[in-house]
Amino acid sequence: MSESVPASAFPAGDGEFLGRTGTISTPHGQIQTPAFIAVGTKATVKAVLPEAMKDLGAQALLANAYHLYLQPGPDILDEAGGLGAFMNWGGPTFTDSGGFQVMSLGSGFKKVIDMKSVDTSGPDDAVAAGKERLAHVDEDGVWFTSHITGDRHRFSPEISMQVQHKIGADIMFAFDELTTLHNSRAYQIEALERTRRWAERCVVEHRRLTLERPGKPYQALFGVIQGAQYEDLRRKACRDLGAMEFDGFGIGGALEKENLGTIVRWCNEELPEDKPKHLLGISEPDDIFTAIENGADTFDCVSPTRVARNSAFYTPTGRYNLAGAKYKRDFGPLMEGCDCYTCANYSRAYIRHLYKAHEIVSATLISIHNERFVVKMVDDARLAIESGEFFEFKADTLGRYYG
Repeated sequence: MSESVPASAFPAGDGEFLGRTGTISTPHGQIQTPAFIAVGTKATVKAVLPEAMKDLGAQALLANAYHLYLQPGPDILDEAGGLGAFMNWGGPTFTDSGGFQVMSLGSGFKKVIDMKSVDTSGPDDAVAAGKERLAHVDEDGVWFTSHITGDRHRFSPEISMQVQHKIGADIMFAFDELTTLHNSRAYQIEALERTRRWAERCVVEHRRLTLERPGKPYQALFGVIQGAQYEDLRRKACRDLGAMEFDGFGIGGALEKENLGTIVRWCNEELPEDKPKHLLGISEPDDIFTAIENGADTFDCVSPTRVARNSAFYTPTGRYNLAGAKYKRDFGPLMEGCDCYTCANYSRAYIRHLYKAHEIVSATLISIHNERFVVKMVDDARLAIESGEFFEFKADTLGRYYG
């Protein structure tokens, strides 16, 4: 599955530099790591054609099992030949298990679990203000209400595996229970043990389905590490899942930004060195460098396209909003020196006009640029690791971006 080679040690402050380069091999191609995995939640990167994603250098795309289960349904993707064939993407694909959306949408937090405005009427019932809980966990799985139709559905480890096998991504994730920072330590322990038991069930069901569908390409299964911000729980989860038959691991769960690097490091100190690690759902450049430095091989985020829909674009000196009046007569590209299609052909003034006129192609043009910016930044970080210049590259990149 992976031949990941640690880089030589660098002085990294709190410990040995864990950043590394490597290769993840899948039935649809190789992923050179570290790599940014662009998010195509519903079998599409919002506003961007798959062909454009290939042109801008994306190595793999990640879709969401929860959303594809609800619409159009896993049977449709199976009949189409799998996720890649369905969306005309020839490269590697990922699907997450759906656990995040089941819990976050089920508790009214929409896209992210906002740690503010929480109804604390119950000690372990984190629900967004003014919302009711639409997901209920038991030992066997989760009952949840569709955010689209209001219909009631059931996810369990076995169902998640069945759904993801039909979706057909190259890499998929075990079903886990997502907690929040509002849950007590006692509940974190309970949920972690449940996630461990669910992981065992995922491995068994994955093995059964692989044998049952011999004509399909092998799908790698990654276990998901939970444990919030507790070092002992994170390390226990890594030891427990690290001993199971997983092809790699996802690092997820509730954490605060300032603890990101520490938690990723705990996990990478415990998990098998020869298996890839994916950090689920990070966004900002400093988070990406922190993840790489502490051993994450791949990571995903919706941020490049999400902010693009609100006219925000990335540059080496920070993120800016094109809606500003100063861009009305700015006929330069979004970013000087950028090699993306948008910057080669369109001006800030034109794209701003499209945005102000509510023309949806503005989101396409900005998204292409933003995805290229992040993909190239991570590609350059990989080259910097190989040349022994990672920390110089990090200091220069973040110094300009946040300066």
